[in-house]
Amino acid sequence: MMELIKNSKIDFVGKRYIAFAISGVLSLLGIIAIIQIGLGYANMGVDFAGGTLVEVGFDKPVNMAEIRGILSAKGMNDVELQEVGDTGRILIRTRKSDIGNLTAKISTIFKERFKTDNSFKIERTEEVGPKIGTELKEKALWAIFWAIIALTVYITFRFKQPRFGIGAAVATLHDVLVVTGIFWVCNREINLLLITALLTLAGYSLTDTVVVFDRIRENLKLRRKEAYDVIINSSINEILSRTIVTSITVLIVLIALLVKGSQVTTDFCWILIFGVIIGTYSSIFIASPILIEWNSLMMKKSSKVVTASEKIGRQSTAPPSR
Repeated sequence: MMELIKNSKIDFVGKRYIAFAISGVLSLLGIIAIIQIGLGYANMGVDFAGGTLVEVGFDKPVNMAEIRGILSAKGMNDVELQEVGDTGRILIRTRKSDIGNLTAKISTIFKERFKTDNSFKIERTEEVGPKIGTELKEKALWAIFWAIIALTVYITFRFKQPRFGIGAAVATLHDVLVVTGIFWVCNREINLLLITALLTLAGYSLTDTVVVFDRIRENLKLRRKEAYDVIINSSINEILSRTIVTSITVLIVLIALLVKGSQVTTDFCWILIFGVIIGTYSSIFIASPILIEWNSLMMKKSSKVVTASEKIGRQSTAPPSR
């Protein structure tokens, strides 16, 4: 495999507390975003907030700015417009649950404007009530939660040590929180596509982490006499080029999809672009250092047990006082 960085000796674990601090702030932003989304104080899409969606198909491609102007002139300023590729189809969303009147009004407006020069047809109509939107939102959050639990169990069984499962779970949760926080701050629409992208991100993040963990496990078996943190750090450096090359390859595909794809996939691509970058960072600076912190915690616990045993032993062998 091509190596971008040969024989790197970067002290990743030495900078782990700086990384923990940065990630803590970003994760806190993500937690705030999740709370706000749960309360409905975000740019909620029709999927979660409820409302109506109408898909209109034109024979010829249309100008979205022109469509927006036509609808605004008729008092429909609150609708969201989305173009479906270059097919001449557009999606019109509104948070009002009034599918009959909305469809009739859109048909009338477009008939007046386009007449015979660009015929159209109502391809699809959907209506989501507020109650269903709330249920979808709750189920989406639970889906992310159970996905992370399942990943934790899988990694724990695969590596036969809880520390690996905990490290992977924390890194995956970190990635989901950070990306969610970024999208909430950018006021992007929160919909089912976002949830799909976050679940995809969780899978990619796990794969990236497993590659690093595999090398760490291998080196822990071969280099038993070396310090634990030295093995972790050298393992990260050994796998660094492979991790970067893999991430760059995925990013190239996502950027191509972002540039050439339709508007429907724009947010999906951006979520995964941010996710790949953050996932690469977390596999190096979050997941792996957690193994060191776990090992240090276990060492402290075992030393306390040994000290307590020695104290009891000295007391039992001491001569009785007169």
